[in-house]
Amino acid sequence: MRPETSPTSATSGTAGTTDPGGLRRFLRPRGESARAERAPGTSCEMCSEQLWETGHSHVVNVENRRILCTCRACYLLFTHPGAGSGKHRAVPERYRYAPTFPPGVALWEATGIPVGMAFAFRSSTTGPVLFYPSPAGATEATLPPKDWDEVTAGEPAFADIAEDVEALLINQLGESGTEFEGFLVPIDTCYRLVGLVRTYWRGFDGGSQAREHIEEFFTGLRQRGERVGSAQPGWERGDG
Repeated sequence: MRPETSPTSATSGTAGTTDPGGLRRFLRPRGESARAERAPGTSCEMCSEQLWETGHSHVVNVENRRILCTCRACYLLFTHPGAGSGKHRAVPERYRYAPTFPPGVALWEATGIPVGMAFAFRSSTTGPVLFYPSPAGATEATLPPKDWDEVTAGEPAFADIAEDVEALLINQLGESGTEFEGFLVPIDTCYRLVGLVRTYWRGFDGGSQAREHIEEFFTGLRQRGERVGSAQPGWERGDG
């Protein structure tokens, strides 16, 4: 059995970064088709069944926040609350998208997040946690419970976010610092974003390649997510 991948080496409320090498398995080379091929040397981290290159599932160890690659059969064992004594939970597969997310302004002011992207989730063992991508991995910042409650209250469709396995991903739009979009996503999606930043970021501002991959990532989320919030049905965000 291969070691579990840990999203962060830090404890809640302290600064820390991910192990960058472990994030690479969340990345698929750009333009690669979804071929059903077996990934050499890749097996389910619960039963050792060989995994397909695409389409395998993820399960979270809620005690240490580690993400395991699993076969579908093992994944389904942990889709019910309390399964396996509650130590492991299957990562859901739902996506929601709020084109406008005003609580982002207050969150950035309260926490001093230095970049334009961040994600937060509630750990069943330590409470709310906040991360932002950086060239070194996912950096953890303090998120008081009051701030978590205010952020999640900002969009009713995000109120039922699942502990440990779903996250609120917030993206700053433009350079004014006053416009944000929000996403409810599986937790592994956030670490895919972290992997993109870690892999492609160059220099102080990231470089054009990193910006292109990041924008492609968010474009995919907008297209995939169920649109929620007060935006009009015909509203479309420009690419500029």
